[in-house]
Amino acid sequence: MRIRFVLAFLTLSCGPVLAQPAESFDTFVAGFAGVAKAAGIGEATYRSAMVGLTPDPKTPALVSGQPEFTTPIWDYMDARVSAGRIRRGQAAMRANAGLFEAVGARYGVDPYILGAIWGMETDYGAVLGNTSLIRPIVRSLATLVHQRRSRLKEDTADLIAALQLVQRGPLDSRQLVGSWAGAIGHLQVNPSSVVAYGTDGDGDGGIDLHHSLADALATSAKFLLALGYEPGLDWGFEVQLPDGFDYLLAEREQLRPVAFYADRGVSRVKGRQFSDLSVPVFLYVPAGKDGPKFLMTQNYLALKGYNFSDSYALSVAHMTDRLKGSGSFVHDWPRSTKFPNLGQRKAIQEALISLGLYQGAVDGRIGPISQRAYARFQASRGEMADGFITRASYAELEAAVQ
Repeated sequence: MRIRFVLAFLTLSCGPVLAQPAESFDTFVAGFAGVAKAAGIGEATYRSAMVGLTPDPKTPALVSGQPEFTTPIWDYMDARVSAGRIRRGQAAMRANAGLFEAVGARYGVDPYILGAIWGMETDYGAVLGNTSLIRPIVRSLATLVHQRRSRLKEDTADLIAALQLVQRGPLDSRQLVGSWAGAIGHLQVNPSSVVAYGTDGDGDGGIDLHHSLADALATSAKFLLALGYEPGLDWGFEVQLPDGFDYLLAEREQLRPVAFYADRGVSRVKGRQFSDLSVPVFLYVPAGKDGPKFLMTQNYLALKGYNFSDSYALSVAHMTDRLKGSGSFVHDWPRSTKFPNLGQRKAIQEALISLGLYQGAVDGRIGPISQRAYARFQASRGEMADGFITRASYAELEAAVQ
């Protein structure tokens, strides 16, 4: 198994480069004791888990970039929704059929979505024994909080949550292991969510998402429900758009009934029919007019809550269908597309700001807000406003602001 196929388990969104620590690591550990005490962490727990720690030297390099946010969506999906991973997933689900059926019946979450997350996160548990990827998370999270990346508030909450899990047991700080960003177990749930939704799925009296698939599945099912997952609802549908369609309707700020889009000529691929025209959806066009297009439901947004990356969420959604035996998307991706580099992406955002179309950060991370702003720019020039930012977009915007 090649490591590049399992890095999707590193699910927490990373920020830009790490800030400079304000103090030495030992000073940080000593000072953080007061924060932990205020959160209910006992002195003995803190001393055993934190005192004497050293920072993890691998963390700074891991923070700098994750594949969910730095890879074209089709390359990301090719690597993760692969034929081998589909076969392994189908075999793993057959081997645990009773467990998946029981969790699905109890919580109403599609077992295949849970299976897809399991495959995306840890390749069906295969990476959990890899100590270069999975290691004690108290040290990992303490390193992140000390380094003060842009997720400082979330990292601090997760470090406190990890200490709460140690205090609760049954795992001590050496046994509580996970990713460099602190995600735990088969389906990689962050410590704060384990504290909130951790569930004893196997009835042994403890919660251990690393060693118990039953605990991991039950916990992630409860987490998805808390994120707004609706039992019985599909994640979405691949669709085709009619000629002359207004791509400015591809927005996620407002969900509209399927009927809204069907009335405007949107149809499912392969002649399939919408079973319920009242289902609220939004139109998602991840690769512009020449790529696949989707009507997405609330359950896709729940996957975005699990991991904010659209590449991740769409990969889980597609893997769900592939595990059920469905085929690839009907429309292929525009694989020959040339993309702007980091400096050009920042320049694109700066140009959109100067044109009064964008109010977000200039960070070079092209997401829905930047794409929406670019779509408005395209519309102002009478172009098809699909919002797909390519290297040609950079040249066009540079000319527009000169």
